[in-house]
Amino acid sequence: MLLALWLLLLGMSTLRPLAVPDEGRYGEISRWMLVSGDWLTPRLNGLPFFHKPPLLHWLQAISLGVFGVHEFALRLVPALHAGVMVSALYLGARTVCNEVLARRAAIMLGTSLTFLIGGQYVNHDMLVATWIGVAIWLFALAFLSGDKPHPALARWGFVACALGMLSKGLIGIALPGLVLLVWLVWTRQVKKILLLPWVSGLALFGVIALPWFVMAQRAYPDFFNYMFVGQQFNRYTAGSYNNPQAWWFYLAAITLLMFPWVFFALGQVRRVTAMTVTSAVGSSADGWRLCWVWVVAVLVFFSIPSSKLVGYILPIMAPLALLGALGWQRVMSHRAWSGKAFAALCAMNVGIALALVLNVGAVTKPSRTEDVAAVLACAATPTDRVYVRGAFPYDLPFYAQTSQAMIVLDDWAWQRQHARDGWQRELFEGADFDAAAAQQVLQSSAALADLGQAPGNWLLVRSKTGNDLAEMGWSVAFHGAGWDLFRSDGPAIHASAPKRPESAQYIGLPGCDH
Repeated sequence: MLLALWLLLLGMSTLRPLAVPDEGRYGEISRWMLVSGDWLTPRLNGLPFFHKPPLLHWLQAISLGVFGVHEFALRLVPALHAGVMVSALYLGARTVCNEVLARRAAIMLGTSLTFLIGGQYVNHDMLVATWIGVAIWLFALAFLSGDKPHPALARWGFVACALGMLSKGLIGIALPGLVLLVWLVWTRQVKKILLLPWVSGLALFGVIALPWFVMAQRAYPDFFNYMFVGQQFNRYTAGSYNNPQAWWFYLAAITLLMFPWVFFALGQVRRVTAMTVTSAVGSSADGWRLCWVWVVAVLVFFSIPSSKLVGYILPIMAPLALLGALGWQRVMSHRAWSGKAFAALCAMNVGIALALVLNVGAVTKPSRTEDVAAVLACAATPTDRVYVRGAFPYDLPFYAQTSQAMIVLDDWAWQRQHARDGWQRELFEGADFDAAAAQQVLQSSAALADLGQAPGNWLLVRSKTGNDLAEMGWSVAFHGAGWDLFRSDGPAIHASAPKRPESAQYIGLPGCDH
């Protein structure tokens, strides 16, 4: 059943284009890593991008190298992690409760939007959620194994924390530590912390997690300050970043991502608030306490910042599914028709996910550039330069498979003083790490008129924002759904629309669909 659900997830991942900005941004960073051969520095448009550690990009670059440059190769990485998350839930739940509840919980998670949609979304959230969950399960099972923690399980827990840190930074350590500490206090097992295999565990953690951070700091002296203080601590505590949401935001997100199973989980709230956590048949009461601590601690942790995104709450979905399985057993298992009802709800969830995947492309088409990229890839030569003005087409380099960074035209001195949390800030903050690259790709809009008179230049702008370009020598090459492509009127180009040069050696950019 789990294999069938995972194959369904893989199939659904091929049915929609990249979503922007996230999937366009992280997909292109991974492609650029593969093309450039620079496995140390994640780069967006040729500029260092140190918002997150590189595990996602390493794995996606490998996948792109093996399977080719397309959406499936990117989405295989979060999909694999989603499969690990569900498998870890099944194995952990089978240990702390029983086989029936473990199977039901795994199927609940596997038929939820968490798995079917979140499991194919290209960003860091599924990776870190998976390794946080694996770490919690491993350490918890180690503590539950007897008077002393099971050393092998604990060491694997340190490995999972290292992978969590390489996925998204300090929360890969902080959240497992928070959940486990509160749970150990509640279950009176705190003294067992001293018996963990700290020396070997920390050695494993250090060997896996630390080399990249050390090498990045040596190459870029401000790296630690930027990533840990700026991108993690400040983003958690400051209120000036994007996506400010009300305190109840994650309650709505949980309802959406775990519908309808979340309602069976919430039916158990009365038991824990009354401090009457009891065990099901063959189950550990400490296991249920772990689930509740896991859900509440992570929910509170992410509800504190004003900036909230749906993907942040993914780490609580596994224990929520197990609580939902317990709720189903208590409310529905004695009913003769419960099996048919369960199958119908699973099928309904799959149908909802499929409908979302099939329709999201049409809704988001104006924000994407694959239509423009298809024209550019077949009309441009590898030595042509691509300029953008007024917005940033995250997905264009991925679809066209450009080999040069785009040149972004703007008043960068003004942007440094006034830009909020967005693409401009991503670029000029990356420029601070590589001044030479920045000089090439961040230029002034004042050059537009001269560029329009030279051959081999292409310009992208959002639709209906290029009315002033004709007088500068630019002519329309293609009107896309949300972007317009212009070409320069140099002496080497005379046609009113881009055409493939007659040279037999010219094959366009790699993204051209021949």
